[in-house]
Amino acid sequence: MAQEFQRVAVTDSERRLLLKATAAGIGAALLASPVAHAQERAASVQVRGEAFAQTHQPKPLPFSSSSLNGLSQRLIDSHWANNYGGSVRALNETKRRLADALADRDLPPYIYNDLKREHLMRTGSVVLHELYFDNLGGNGRADAAAQRLLASAFGEFARWEAEFRRIANGLGGGSGWVILGYNSQFGTLENYWMGDHMHNPAATVPLLVMDMYEHSYHMDFGSAAGQYVDAFFDNVNWEQVLARMEALRLSAA
Repeated sequence: MAQEFQRVAVTDSERRLLLKATAAGIGAALLASPVAHAQERAASVQVRGEAFAQTHQPKPLPFSSSSLNGLSQRLIDSHWANNYGGSVRALNETKRRLADALADRDLPPYIYNDLKREHLMRTGSVVLHELYFDNLGGNGRADAAAQRLLASAFGEFARWEAEFRRIANGLGGGSGWVILGYNSQFGTLENYWMGDHMHNPAATVPLLVMDMYEHSYHMDFGSAAGQYVDAFFDNVNWEQVLARMEALRLSAA
């Protein structure tokens, strides 16, 4: 059954404080001495490896695949090994071929761009799958801090949840993702519809990610995508969602 959440009333003064600590606070940090701040942040960026040479390894699940409520071990193991794992392997192979292709001066640009399209798709798949698995494994109960944060952006927590669920159910039987993200350009928390791995909302950091490709639920639920949506909400790790928001705040400080 879907987890039911209590609506949280947020006063105008509480809303102002929440926004100041999150979206507005991030914006203020970015506006403070912009040149010096940008130089400091650029100097602190850690580059892990040369773009073509980096080899990606599948990230282990942060929970036991047999421990989720309403999502079977067989489904999770298959999703992780075949869909996510397949994209990791494909990304590594694509990067290897890109390195070879870049050295071929006679290769037409449109042929090279076929590889770059695959690079874009596989990168999106790997990143989104890792975020998806990382925000599972919880008890599905949003604590007061998470409820206040979303109520500050949507008026009430239930309003946020209703929209997120509506987007997910609209993707049932097809493919895509639902993302709750922080848009740094607008300073807003918003839910986004995504039809594939390649088209992300600009200037947006994902906070909660839901896979709506059929491979994420068909083994357990067949075409009953709505039951999967319920099960997803029963397993959300809200501590991880808040940790992503906190990491975002610290990166802008």
